[in-house]
Amino acid sequence: MSEAKRLFFAIELPEATREEIVRWRAENFPQDAGRPVAAANLHLTLAFLGEVSAQKQQALETLAGRIRQPGFTLRLDDAGQWLRSRVVWLGCRQSPRGLIQLAEMLRAQASRSGCWQSPAPFHPHVTLLRDAGQAVAIPPPGFQWSFPVTEFVLYESHFAGGRLRYTPVNRWTLST
Repeated sequence: MSEAKRLFFAIELPEATREEIVRWRAENFPQDAGRPVAAANLHLTLAFLGEVSAQKQQALETLAGRIRQPGFTLRLDDAGQWLRSRVVWLGCRQSPRGLIQLAEMLRAQASRSGCWQSPAPFHPHVTLLRDAGQAVAIPPPGFQWSFPVTEFVLYESHFAGGRLRYTPVNRWTLST
């Protein structure tokens, strides 16, 4: 029997955007503000699935493949900190309707498939820093990154070589 995998659906950030965000983060947050998320791991989670069996993964992938939704433009132009979860994040002042719809569909499918989903409303964000135990100064408005979202990705989260890594497992194209 195959081992369960820790999975989540997400939007992958373009490489150039990830590099710009990492540079901006280094310029705007002190080194002791928290543990920076690796550039390759920067993403926007749509639905966290948790530990999933191969059978459940296959069912979730089939359901994801049935989603028919147009792409949209994602604009990251907000930042903040959640002291309770010790996270500094980058998000959207105004979330695109397509983003909210996609996340709601994936979360509903995950829930119906037995994957626990938080009852909290979806708050689209990219985690920049973890273990940010103290309040940090958030840069003033004026920063932004925009890019077209034409697909969503199923990722596997695994710990290897002392590092957390997110590996794409499958991709689905949004209609144009």
